[in-house]
Amino acid sequence: MNDFNVYEVLNRKRRGAPMESREIEQFIDLYTRGDIPDYQMSALLMAVAINGMTTAEMATLTQSMLRSGEQWRLRDEYDFIADKHSTGGVGDKVSLVLSPWVAACGIRIGMLSGRGLGHTGGTLDKLEAIPGFNARLSRPDFERCLKDVGCVISTSTEGIAPADKKIYALRDVTGTVESLPLITASIMSKKLAMGASALVLDVKTGSGAFMRLYQDSRALALSLIAAAEGSGTRVEALITDMDRPLGVAAGNANEIIETFEVLKGHGPADVQEVTRAQAERVLVMSGRFDEKSANLKLAETLESGAALECARRWIAAQGGDPAVIDDYSLLPQPRKVLEVKAPQSGYITFIDTYQAGMFTVDLGAGRKRADDVIDYAAGVLFDRKSGDAVASGDVIARIQLGDRARHQSELTARFLSFVTFGDEAPEAKPLIHEHLK
Repeated sequence: MNDFNVYEVLNRKRRGAPMESREIEQFIDLYTRGDIPDYQMSALLMAVAINGMTTAEMATLTQSMLRSGEQWRLRDEYDFIADKHSTGGVGDKVSLVLSPWVAACGIRIGMLSGRGLGHTGGTLDKLEAIPGFNARLSRPDFERCLKDVGCVISTSTEGIAPADKKIYALRDVTGTVESLPLITASIMSKKLAMGASALVLDVKTGSGAFMRLYQDSRALALSLIAAAEGSGTRVEALITDMDRPLGVAAGNANEIIETFEVLKGHGPADVQEVTRAQAERVLVMSGRFDEKSANLKLAETLESGAALECARRWIAAQGGDPAVIDDYSLLPQPRKVLEVKAPQSGYITFIDTYQAGMFTVDLGAGRKRADDVIDYAAGVLFDRKSGDAVASGDVIARIQLGDRARHQSELTARFLSFVTFGDEAPEAKPLIHEHLK
């Protein structure tokens, strides 16, 4: 390790002193190569979690983790290529709608995405509900889809940010997952490795978000933007609402159906609004559109069927069966559907969206551990949500049971346990809270 004194660096960070850029770079390099043991990295992670990091430290940490592996720099190969990232939520199928919609407008967009863990659904899990869909693309196949179709979503390759993979495993067992600098570096080291021209961040806030409090969500968005400074990727963020499920469907196959319905112009208005807001930013960031022309182009591609046709070609390009767009029976089907009825008249005043997400996980639609197997047919359809008026006996949700459903008699009671009813409508909340750049 030459003159690099790990003990001294840890001791100073423990006292709250900032690390020098070269110290962060060496620490990450040596740890990735196995020359610094897990127990010393754990000590650094805890010191960071307790004392935080300056903006400069955080940017250096992000870049060091990024440089630990492959850097694709796709912006050097295309006039413009976009990327998008969501901090996750319940019913969040925005990436699935956004990709073909933006591509149909002539803007290339690629995403290295992830799988669901905990209450948040995974984009790749949803796509793999489509028969034959291949979410594990090599870089050549990733670029082939970009060139042929204009959009692609794939899992990150093993070569992308290996430092993050090692560090994340430690964070999970050392109580340092919720550290803002560590969250920022983890997200951005992977997103910036692709090397897009522009990145739109969908940072959720509310009961179903990773950051439930608005000020925390805003701090995360600003932190993510700051971490990209000097990277060559322009970053903007939208803070969007996750105090209610997004759309009607939460699961996997049912969210694929809802995606197609939105692209056909029939889907839930909230999904279209949140997706359109992000798609507009992608188009404007390309420099080819202003806000007015971007919205006109998005409306045109939706109404003409161009966005849906792009989805058809995209699914085929990644090995999936595009016939699912016209025949939903080709997707995994629930074995049984249970109706949940309102126990009283009035309004739904609140849905604890985190609990709603965990409910879908327990049905089999998500994972509590990384090696859990997904039941693609399982999920929930939220027929009524916060703010909706209901009469006693109205169906407010449908629980879709797959092959692993158990204790059906308890499911309705559990669902109602995280739904609150009242005599007055709750205060309406916007879906799009703030745009940051």
